[in-house]
Amino acid sequence: MKTRSGKTIDQNGGETQKASTGKSSSKDVTDKVFYIVFISLILDLLAFTVILPLLPALLDQYSHKDESGLYAALKNSVSSFRTLVGAPDTPRWNSVLFGGLIGSLFSMLQFLTSPIIGAASDVYGRRPLMLLCLIGIAVSYVLWALSNNFLMFVIARIVGGISKGNVSLCTAIVTDVSTTQKRGKGMALVGIAFSIGFVFGPSIGAAFSILTKDGDSSVSYVIPALFSLVLALADLIFVYLYLEETLPSGKRLQSKNFVHHAFEYINPISLFKFSSVEKLSRAEASKAQNIGITYFIYLFIYSGLEFTLPFLMHHRFEYSSMQQGKMFFYIGTIMALVQGGYTRRITPGKEAKIASHGILILIPSFLLMAFATNTWLMYAALTLFSFASATVVPCLTTLISTYGGDNEKGTIMGIFRSLGALARALGPILASTVYWGFGAHVCYIIGGLCLTVPLFQVFQHAKINSK
Repeated sequence: MKTRSGKTIDQNGGETQKASTGKSSSKDVTDKVFYIVFISLILDLLAFTVILPLLPALLDQYSHKDESGLYAALKNSVSSFRTLVGAPDTPRWNSVLFGGLIGSLFSMLQFLTSPIIGAASDVYGRRPLMLLCLIGIAVSYVLWALSNNFLMFVIARIVGGISKGNVSLCTAIVTDVSTTQKRGKGMALVGIAFSIGFVFGPSIGAAFSILTKDGDSSVSYVIPALFSLVLALADLIFVYLYLEETLPSGKRLQSKNFVHHAFEYINPISLFKFSSVEKLSRAEASKAQNIGITYFIYLFIYSGLEFTLPFLMHHRFEYSSMQQGKMFFYIGTIMALVQGGYTRRITPGKEAKIASHGILILIPSFLLMAFATNTWLMYAALTLFSFASATVVPCLTTLISTYGGDNEKGTIMGIFRSLGALARALGPILASTVYWGFGAHVCYIIGGLCLTVPLFQVFQHAKINSK
């Protein structure tokens, strides 16, 4: 298939040229696509995470400007939940719970749209869907910059959530161009991009909050929104100029009845069964389902306890917002180092084994968090937590990418991303309930012990594949 540069991407992700210019290796082309995806994700995630430290102040501002009654309605829902689980009625924790509600809304939208976007890319190609997603993300930042009321802010988040299929598309692109030997490196780079984004994005947001603290309240969201918009436009232009189509027309699904499959794309039972993926044998479907369930249970527990971590650090060690930021900076830095130096070098076929090691390490991490009485022990637990965070999801993502035909990788990765989004939407709700209802000790002990379920599942997968 000809590209704008006059080159052709073959069915193995290789790139060839006419004889007069010689032939470039498939390895070089694969690495090139990996780094294009890596840079695109960094731009996207830096823009996305800028808002995280700004949410409490933003929500406070919108509470005084809301004319639609939407803020009051959501606040009443949060208050009812807070009363139900016994959380303290303080501005700090009300803001955290409110922010969690907004985050759950964002995750639920990804749950609904990721499988559809992934399946569409199997029919129309990765590049058009990627550009469409990036345009939607840029529009969401325009709406955020214009959001002088809470309703407009929620609409901006809805548009952003619907458009966030670019992440699953990135994993599909990595799958398109990589061999079994190279795929783990590509997925590790995706993980490194997430680590970098979640380390530096919130730091930039915190800097904006300091710079605009004493200024006009409207400036406090306009400037960060415009900053995110600039990054989003840079990402859009970069992808338009440098990302070639990685799914040639000859390898695409020739037809896909999206209306017929619509229910399968939003039905959790169908998603867990990977029902919309047609080229799976019974044995392959069983293995894919096992990986999907493992991924969901793991992220359900992980995201829930991750959400309650700021509560734990504040109550036990009286951590301020600045200290919390330093803590997450430490976590992100360890993750990036592990992914850059270890995860991307995992031998193909060892992904399930390494994922089991990550989950096994996370269990004592959560148990140590339950009983840690000083920050040294807590940071020892956070180090283990960081290692698990850097290994489990990239390994499971690499595993699931091996299933399905070449023309259904978008569907596979979209469903997988959707299951993760559902876990991230529901996990914090249950974890908060346990945390405030029964205390931190019970919450983290139960979480650590429940991780034995995905540990057993991924161990069984590794055992089966080793035969």
